[in-house]
Amino acid sequence: MSKPRVLISDSMSSLAVSVFEERGVEVVQSAKLSVEELTDLIKDFDGLAIRSSTTVTEELLQAAKRLKVVGRAGIGVDNVDVPACTARGIVVMNTPFGNAITTAEHAMTMMLSLARHIPQASASTHEGKWEKSKFMGMELTGKLLGLIGAGNIGSIVAQKAIGYGLRVQAYDPFLTEERAANLGVTKVDLDTLLASSDVISLHVPKTSETANIIDASAINKMKKGSMLINCARGGLVDELALKVALDSGHLRGAALDVFAEEPARDNLLFGTPNLICTPHLGAATSEAQEKVAVQVAEQMSDYLLNDAITNALNAPNLSAEEARKLKPYLQLAQRLGSFVGQLTKDPIKSLTVTYAGDIIGLNTDPLTTQVTQSLLEQHQSSVNAVNAREIARDRNIDVIDAHSDGTDEYQCRMTVSVKTEANEREIAGTLIRNRPRVIDVDGVSLESELGNHMVYITNEDTPGVVGAIGTTAGNSKINIANLHLGRDPAGKSAVALLEVDAEVTQENIDTLHNLNGINDVKYLYFPPLG
Repeated sequence: MSKPRVLISDSMSSLAVSVFEERGVEVVQSAKLSVEELTDLIKDFDGLAIRSSTTVTEELLQAAKRLKVVGRAGIGVDNVDVPACTARGIVVMNTPFGNAITTAEHAMTMMLSLARHIPQASASTHEGKWEKSKFMGMELTGKLLGLIGAGNIGSIVAQKAIGYGLRVQAYDPFLTEERAANLGVTKVDLDTLLASSDVISLHVPKTSETANIIDASAINKMKKGSMLINCARGGLVDELALKVALDSGHLRGAALDVFAEEPARDNLLFGTPNLICTPHLGAATSEAQEKVAVQVAEQMSDYLLNDAITNALNAPNLSAEEARKLKPYLQLAQRLGSFVGQLTKDPIKSLTVTYAGDIIGLNTDPLTTQVTQSLLEQHQSSVNAVNAREIARDRNIDVIDAHSDGTDEYQCRMTVSVKTEANEREIAGTLIRNRPRVIDVDGVSLESELGNHMVYITNEDTPGVVGAIGTTAGNSKINIANLHLGRDPAGKSAVALLEVDAEVTQENIDTLHNLNGINDVKYLYFPPLG
């Protein structure tokens, strides 16, 4: 088996190369590639490790026939077309924790520098001036800091600011009251934060909801004489509105590490006296760059070698140990999803996967994703583990992950239920000696492995039907390897699952369907288990 190959297309710590090589991944580092050079190279690689210089576009992905994972050494993925990666089943990972401390420290540095006019005072003193009265500062102790975003970085800023004696409040829709109390901050709405904060610091990604979150309207709500800091992402602040507020004196000052367009070599804010600017230095420490390089190499190696997924933006997280434990359950999920998908022809309204027994103690999210993928594969092409949930949402299919607390005769049970406009269907399975088995089909109990070629038959529960099936199969040169039967408890219908040696033609299916007492016949194909 050949080694997976990773291309590092941006400048990155040499520690990343060491990690890849130690893990058994072939790595090539070639920074400063042109778009054409990268497009030509990428076809031969399974992974692409980047920082902020490389842009992963739809056009690049069209050439990346082998690509399985894109790893961003850092937090922001503005330079990655994540939807396009998702559509192709390419996992996109980032490293949200590696530069959190460094970026938080930069935000605090900006705050202190703003409060005491450090850059301006330094420049003035270098020029031989001694302008003590010009640079009268502001004491931060006792002032109110407002955080917009209290995630990884925002929470660190909160802790450091409290250490400096500031009071802290935060606006974050995902911040719970319990988490806020643990951080020592007060959770508030955005308007309250804008109106009451002496300093506001941004710590959110740029999304459709957060783009220009600090616009002219928001700035007008801000406390007169307050200060604004943005070390998060460019595009969160309306730069023209900020310029007006700084020039008018409505804001005491602002500090920006990020800009709407980068590199920012020409910006309308440049030259504003009460503005501090840095060239996107939030993560620019040697410690942070080493951390994110090592982390992205470890994460990509784990995925390529062990199917482990960490810090993915478009796939559920799955550790290497979980991947090992889940393998037989994933095979069961694949079989059940495929079974239901092949039997269901009407538009699906909802899919529910219910878990019982020892499976409840495992990470079931990847299992539900596998069921969803295997079901949808029967209805459209280009479905994979990365885009299955998104495709289900696009098709207005509610995917529900449920756990059952009741006792069960089997050590584990996975039940797949599908609702359509016309009917409902439910199939359950289990593992026996780590092999998938179907144990219930629409309320009919039976126990059957699912071979590559199966024939599913529903029939009236009357004498002679099973014999007729066997005789007809033999006359049609269909060799039955195994036959499994189940009866409706009411005694009116039955189910037969036939494992056969090869694909069954539609003509032979029609012949079986025409037998007396047969209600339905379908040929089912299940790919070999990996």
